[in-house]
Amino acid sequence: MYRVKEMNWTLQGEGANSGRAAVLVRFAGCNLWSGLEKNRATALCTFCDTDFVGTDGPGGGEFRTPAELAQAVAQVWRGELPHGGRKFMFCTGGEPLLQVDEPLLVELHKQGFEVAVETNGTLRAPPGIDWLTVSPKAGAPLVQTQGDELKLVYPQVGAEPARYEELPFKHFFLQPLAGPQLAENTRRAVQYCLQHPRWRLSLQVHKVVGIP
Repeated sequence: MYRVKEMNWTLQGEGANSGRAAVLVRFAGCNLWSGLEKNRATALCTFCDTDFVGTDGPGGGEFRTPAELAQAVAQVWRGELPHGGRKFMFCTGGEPLLQVDEPLLVELHKQGFEVAVETNGTLRAPPGIDWLTVSPKAGAPLVQTQGDELKLVYPQVGAEPARYEELPFKHFFLQPLAGPQLAENTRRAVQYCLQHPRWRLSLQVHKVVGIP
């Protein structure tokens, strides 16, 4: 059984694939926070800005089999690919690797999708993911230590960029921590990227343009 909070036709809003047309699938549940405000202060991740509780969002629901979910994802895709190429989808959460498994990836590939996943890195990724983004959280164990991009929410005490920059990722992004200090965090992230050119700035473009 796969539990999905929401499923949207949108543009990818963060990281190296920012601006790309995609089906976004937000899986319910996380292993670093319950998603309930009453538990935020004691969670391993206290700054999450996403609702991943339940299955009541647009396109959300419970899907019994990998094929059923893959077919639902295919129905959300609206783009044209006149010159060929693969459809693109992005799995997020919560923590998608609590549910994304090899059988689901096989079915998504059958539907013609390139599959991207963003994880907090505390779980080992199954084979078959086409684009893997790891976003470490301070205080949480980092098990998945390689992938396509490392996207670090910044700043985090105990998760400084220097801790990760020697890991085998193709791209390194700093994303300013959202909230009341966003402007200052953005300034600091910009300054860090200027001083350490291996890192690139990632902004939440979907929030800027007002799409899911």
